[in-house]
Amino acid sequence: MIFKIFKTILILISAWPGISFAQTDYPNKPIKVIIAWPPSSAIDTVMRRITDALKDELGQSIVVENKAGAAGALGSAFVANAPADGYTLLFNSAAMNMLAAMGTQTPYKMPEAFTPIVHVFSSPMVLVSNPALDVKTLQDLVALATARQGNMFYSSTGHGGPSHFAAELFRARTGIKATQVPTKGSPEAMLELIAGRVDFYFAVASTALPPARDGRVKALAVASKERLAIAPDIPTMEEMGYPNFNASYWNGIFAPKGLPQPITDRLALAFNKVLAKPEVQEKLLNTANVLDGSSNPQKFMRLIRDDLQVWSDVAKFAKIKPE
Repeated sequence: MIFKIFKTILILISAWPGISFAQTDYPNKPIKVIIAWPPSSAIDTVMRRITDALKDELGQSIVVENKAGAAGALGSAFVANAPADGYTLLFNSAAMNMLAAMGTQTPYKMPEAFTPIVHVFSSPMVLVSNPALDVKTLQDLVALATARQGNMFYSSTGHGGPSHFAAELFRARTGIKATQVPTKGSPEAMLELIAGRVDFYFAVASTALPPARDGRVKALAVASKERLAIAPDIPTMEEMGYPNFNASYWNGIFAPKGLPQPITDRLALAFNKVLAKPEVQEKLLNTANVLDGSSNPQKFMRLIRDDLQVWSDVAKFAKIKPE
């Protein structure tokens, strides 16, 4: 009789939402990480460089698969519809918020369709200008744009992308007028600036720093909370008189909505341990990204929601709509 009662209690506990004895041996098979961007993209490079260390930390193979398209929405939709068992994860960026901010119709709702796990790194953006403008500081660029009364142009990596939103945040904060010149990606956007066909560009640091170092462009400010460790001579936007100007976009790991908390915590701990490893930090040193390593699901969710509000305000200001 006692045995039957004990057995009944075990069955009831195992059936209770959020509690599963199967979770205790997670993971027990390979984990698939969907990268919502093409191979060799910045976000793809980072994930692949931490895969080996993550495999050792979790004790299972990590299968990385690219599902690029629709500004990251294709890969996001795939993961949103996957089982919430911890074996299908998404690696994506603040582009998810930007799609939502401008009202793009997607088969999922951001962030409600996902379980945020951990923020992995931020990608600081650097405001660079054409050397032919002969501006030495951010204030010089603002003064020139004001004097030109709208005869200014800026590169972007495409309509609704991070460089577009960052430039419109800049316009909102400074009051200048400037026209977007969208391109097919960061290499083309930078070439437009170097050739003098546009006046400025908010480029991700890994794209901005090489031409800035050899003088092909002028780095005026970094749109992050702190100066970059690999480029400490570039001042922040805040130092140049624009407080709380943070256009560093986040990059993080998600699971489908409903991932059990023990698995969520296990994954967050594993990623943070990997990011703390000196060999991983050394591998990622030259990517110009800022590793986090202290994130958790709650912090990451707050970051996502705060970031979504910023870009929603920018989309409203600049009337950015889906094309």
